[in-house]
Amino acid sequence: MIKRMFDIVMGLVLLGVLALPMLVIALIVKLTSRGPVLYWSDRVGINNTIFRMPKYRTMRVDTPQLATHLMKDPAAYLTPPGPVLRKLSLDELPQVLSVIKGDMSFVGPRPALFNQDDLVALRTAQGVHVLVPGITGWAQINGRDELPIPVKVDFDAYYLKHQSFWLDIKILFLTVFKVLKKEGVSH
Repeated sequence: MIKRMFDIVMGLVLLGVLALPMLVIALIVKLTSRGPVLYWSDRVGINNTIFRMPKYRTMRVDTPQLATHLMKDPAAYLTPPGPVLRKLSLDELPQVLSVIKGDMSFVGPRPALFNQDDLVALRTAQGVHVLVPGITGWAQINGRDELPIPVKVDFDAYYLKHQSFWLDIKILFLTVFKVLKKEGVSH
């Protein structure tokens, strides 16, 4: 209950504070590549239900729907502002809308792509599927894109067992630190 209230209040505050920068990013995306500003990704949410998660589009419209680590040359698909948006995690800003809606939380396991069956199966086996997915999480501050899937799931399971409001606050602060240092981001 406290977590959900925090998500709604913080989401509304961030939406108000970030409205102008989000508009500027939207214009940059629109003016530098063809296609929509937002990319709506089918993701696995709580109890393995599918929801649509928005991100600023950082890749061309003809990009295959695969996890970045499975692509042969993901950089070949990036739009002109894509590398910067990804490196600074600015492409994630529209996910605040998913937090306000309740599909996501600020903190939880990152939502798997709809076709990441290996990740979904491991999370389900560990009981992690009962958590609302997050913009950031314990795995993200402990390696992010550099972690192999079984290790990510171990971090997610740790979070499941130890979750608390104060752990969430710690994760949020460490996320800001990691993003500013640009640690663990795939390009």
